[in-house]
Amino acid sequence: MTATRWGGATGADPLADAPLLDELMPWSVAPLRLGRDWVLAPDIRTLRARWDALVRAEGPARAALFHESRARTLRSAVTALPGRPTGTGRFAREHGPCPEPVRFLHGPFDEQWLIPDHRLIDAARPELWRVAGTGQLFAVEQGYVPRATGPALLVGALLPDDRSPAGRPARVRPLYRRPDGHEPNLAPGLTELLSARYGHGVGADEVLAWALAAAVPSPSGAAVPLPADPARWAAGVELGRRMTAVQLRGAHGGERPRLPGGRRPYVRTAVPAHPQELRYDAEDEVLHIGDGRVSPVPPAAWNFRVGGVRVLRMWFERRTAGTTPGTLAAIRPPGWPKEWSSELLELITVLALLGELDAGRPDMAGAKQITRADLTEAGVLPTPGTARRPASVLDHREEGPEGQFALL
Repeated sequence: MTATRWGGATGADPLADAPLLDELMPWSVAPLRLGRDWVLAPDIRTLRARWDALVRAEGPARAALFHESRARTLRSAVTALPGRPTGTGRFAREHGPCPEPVRFLHGPFDEQWLIPDHRLIDAARPELWRVAGTGQLFAVEQGYVPRATGPALLVGALLPDDRSPAGRPARVRPLYRRPDGHEPNLAPGLTELLSARYGHGVGADEVLAWALAAAVPSPSGAAVPLPADPARWAAGVELGRRMTAVQLRGAHGGERPRLPGGRRPYVRTAVPAHPQELRYDAEDEVLHIGDGRVSPVPPAAWNFRVGGVRVLRMWFERRTAGTTPGTLAAIRPPGWPKEWSSELLELITVLALLGELDAGRPDMAGAKQITRADLTEAGVLPTPGTARRPASVLDHREEGPEGQFALL
């Protein structure tokens, strides 16, 4: 996962000739910024209980629970989120039922639930909601952290928020610029050049798979060395596809990740209602959650980090951290729900599999590359400004404030 695995084509800097992901997948969007933590939770029941408590409150009490910000107050007038049938009236008058929560990515590997109501989210990034859906993948470029271990790039089918483990800004790069998998978010001419170099048609999914396997963090952004050797490209693409399948967790019709029999983690001792600590016994491969026990937990899963932050510990702390009494965020499950244990087992599986796959990342030390100069000579670089802007999506109407339809 570190840049020391890499050697460049020429020069003292091993990545000097490698293009940046920002050049290969030019349209990027900042992750969603929620603005209030109570709109997100690991379970649906909690979100509905919070909504009900909010709409029962009146006047100043509702404003205090809402947690108003500069971007959102009880009287903010906003459009509906694209594709979501939620209210657009001022929230001060809201008394209806909670909108159906949607699955959401709360930082690396943490799948939670979100109330998809534009009136509750400071920066919802409607341009991402417009292109979400069948066939869409979101590549999340992690913020650069010097000397930190962890992948430079992750991928998922869920919309992500702005929670970077190390507090650095991330960027979201949809694989496609339009709904239903239309118009790849790639530099114009890139796939044609790669197809000619490798002797077969190269699709957008191959480019993303290679980037997932080969991207290296750098101060300028994730660098993506492109091999000149078709066999090296094919091996990296296959690895990236396996990484993608693990991270998608069954989305888009795939299979949920599983470890082979005998290596699958199980809850050996039930997790208590309110576990206070998480610790790992490397010798016995046991994860202790309070008095609960899960095993076997491979060291690769426990040691997996993003931005230098241990993923399993971050996942646990988000479910057990203290809250301020009297706030909506303080409305939580009375104990440790069974589904959390199931999700923990799947997370361990995902991290263990990715840890194993990481050892197969392509070694570009001394390998001949398709350099930035090659891309410039072919007219792929510099990336045109139009490729960095979202595509116009005009095939449906979107409801504006107070029930009126927005003019797109």
